[in-house]
Amino acid sequence: MRNILTLIGIAAVIALFVLFNSAYTVDEREQVIITQWGKPIGDPISSPGLKFKVPFVQKVWRFEKRLIEWDGDPEQIPTLDKKFISVDVTARWRIENPLMFYRSVKDEYGAQSRLDDIIDGATRDQITKLNLIESVKTSNREFRRDEDSFAIMNEPSMEELKVEVGRHEIGVKIKEKCISELAPFGIALVDVRLRRINYVPEVRSKVYERMISERKRMAEFYRSEGLGKKAEIDGTREKELLRITSDAYRQAEEIRGTADAEATKIYADSFGTDPEFYAYIKMLESYKEALQGDVSIIVSTDSFFFSLLKDPGDFEETPEEE
Repeated sequence: MRNILTLIGIAAVIALFVLFNSAYTVDEREQVIITQWGKPIGDPISSPGLKFKVPFVQKVWRFEKRLIEWDGDPEQIPTLDKKFISVDVTARWRIENPLMFYRSVKDEYGAQSRLDDIIDGATRDQITKLNLIESVKTSNREFRRDEDSFAIMNEPSMEELKVEVGRHEIGVKIKEKCISELAPFGIALVDVRLRRINYVPEVRSKVYERMISERKRMAEFYRSEGLGKKAEIDGTREKELLRITSDAYRQAEEIRGTADAEATKIYADSFGTDPEFYAYIKMLESYKEALQGDVSIIVSTDSFFFSLLKDPGDFEETPEEE
């Protein structure tokens, strides 16, 4: 009886072990193929859930169903206009046919190596056929004066630089060329982008010097525009000041003339009313004007000018002969 129980226990352990090796699960983020003695059998499995296989004979290979990132190493590429640049490219891809993928590249490490060769080669082909500006700009939108750009480094003026392909279109052309080459590997290329473009270190310092020179030229342009605007404002201000001063002077003269005429009329009216009092007042005004400050006046005692000081009560109008 004891031997029977022992055999049953051993059989149960073997059954559990066999069951454990025959059951597997598929996640919703992955797809699976089954191989038997190293050869794929059946169709790829992409539906999630619990699955079964022949234990010990069949093996489960799991592949990513989501997008996979590819980042190439920056490489130096000459453009059509003889500018050496460092180009950094990035791409996104997915495993479209797991069976073809397994037969051709086995796993993602092998796929990355294929992607390196194919995408880098297509990128080099596209960059070398075009001028630098094509890799920098996407359209013929005009550059702002304060906008950083590699186009500033080119000999032609910015107005002469015309984009025929553009940065975005270069990525599209690289993608189109790579799709057909990657199809036999079961790989679907989703997108390719030029992530970064830079000059090689050997010429970067010269480029920076050229950029600094360009910025100084632009600063001088803005400074001269400012000085021209300042001169225009100063001219307008001077013109307005002269106009205001002239109008004020004219109004002051008109007021002064009116006041003088009114004063003359008052003087004439007062002289006609009391000539003696008028002469008295005028004499006092003459003293006020003549005797200002530290002055000395020498006159004779019988001078009419001295008569009011000599005897105020005897003041008379100036004799006709005087």
